[in-house]
Amino acid sequence: MNPQKGNILIVDDEKGLRLGTQRLLEEEGYVVSAAENGTEGLRYGTQNEYDVAVIDLKMPDIDGLDVLKEIKRVHPNTVCFIATAFASYDTAVQSTRLGAFGYIQKPFSTEEFIYQIEQGIKQRNLILAAERLAIEREQNLLELASEKSRLNAIIKSISEGVLVININGEVGYYNYAALKLLNITNINIGENILGNLPSQIVELVEKIYSSDKILLKSFTTEFVSNKGDELYIEAACTPIPQPDGSLAGVVIILSNITEYRRIEIIKNQFVSMVAHELKTPLAAVQGSLNIILDKSITLTEEKEEDYIKRSTYRLKSLTDLVNDLLDISRMELKTKQREIVNVHIENVIASTLQMLELEISKKHLTINKKIQKDLPVIKADINEITRIVTNLLSNAIKYNREKGEIIIEVTCTSNFLSLKIQDTGVGMKPDEKVKLFTEFYRAKNEKTRGINGTGLGLSIVKRIVDSYYGRIDVESEFGVGSTFLINLPINHN
Repeated sequence: MNPQKGNILIVDDEKGLRLGTQRLLEEEGYVVSAAENGTEGLRYGTQNEYDVAVIDLKMPDIDGLDVLKEIKRVHPNTVCFIATAFASYDTAVQSTRLGAFGYIQKPFSTEEFIYQIEQGIKQRNLILAAERLAIEREQNLLELASEKSRLNAIIKSISEGVLVININGEVGYYNYAALKLLNITNINIGENILGNLPSQIVELVEKIYSSDKILLKSFTTEFVSNKGDELYIEAACTPIPQPDGSLAGVVIILSNITEYRRIEIIKNQFVSMVAHELKTPLAAVQGSLNIILDKSITLTEEKEEDYIKRSTYRLKSLTDLVNDLLDISRMELKTKQREIVNVHIENVIASTLQMLELEISKKHLTINKKIQKDLPVIKADINEITRIVTNLLSNAIKYNREKGEIIIEVTCTSNFLSLKIQDTGVGMKPDEKVKLFTEFYRAKNEKTRGINGTGLGLSIVKRIVDSYYGRIDVESEFGVGSTFLINLPINHN
């Protein structure tokens, strides 16, 4: 057995998972306590300080977020993970706000779980190192400058920004992450920095300065460091006492929370999209069904069939939208499982064209294929490659003109397989092309009225291509057509 690596708390009402993870971690050299419900986990986590706590989100007695909140209140330095099979943007954001370091998606593999625990231990060590830094000074924070060489390795290893100032607002220590997050080019030890700090931080610092009693707790605020890049920063200001109890200064820890804000933006976009994209078709389906069910309205068999077909079409578009949203969510949470096989791109194209044959014939489109012979296979998930081809060909059909043409060209070099799909459709304006791969974006102009879509298809395509370290490019001229070019790496044995 390896030497003791750290103290771990597992809180989970699922017995098999709880005992299995306990045994796994103990074999890795950790000391593990296991709680069978939220009440027991709350008692363990508050009475003892653990390095890492893994807390199940859904438990019958106490919600996992309540357990997390209380443990962080009593032992703020314990690194906590929320484990759940019911992932959502809301719980991700809420658990992060309450102090969770990470999110473990169930079911998880042994390697994934061990990796998360190791990352938690590293974070715990960094937190303790930062805490030691905050209290390790004897007389004046400016004396920390003479110890720069000894502390520099610790400071540089912390991804968060660290800024230490004395009671006069003069810089005692900082790291380069602090400069970047504060959008400051350069500062000097001993320089008064308050005039260059955001007003939100200055307000907290002055509150700490003016307090009659030193409270050893952090005061937090948020601000935007660089409006152009929309960099959202959380600042935690903590007073540092002298040995005699007087105030020595303040340590400011800066964290980049842009990713969490981005999740909130995506959630808000989703809510807005629901109002526009779901409400109208659902109302149309409900209206059609009400007409069919209303015995006072006499419908011909053809008219009733027409209402049913329209409702079916509307429901299919809603199903497509839900499936796209689920794919986006799985990609965000990195829970989408892949089955890597040898994929013949020419077979995928053939099967996709067969599936879309009815739509092609309705618009009387000509398909022109230029596929190089003896193409190599690519190692990929066939469902993802099919999703790429289907999306691009569907768009080439939808946005094409009557009796137009679609050119499909596949070639290869020593390193890449190239797929080019060209149409003779409506094309795009320059400002539309810039936003093309943005979630929920759909080009709206006089030529695209009446064309349905979720606005997620091309975003998913780009995510898939990027995940294979490929590249997607588009050329388009409004009123002439569009050409999509995808380069996927060829996996050599």
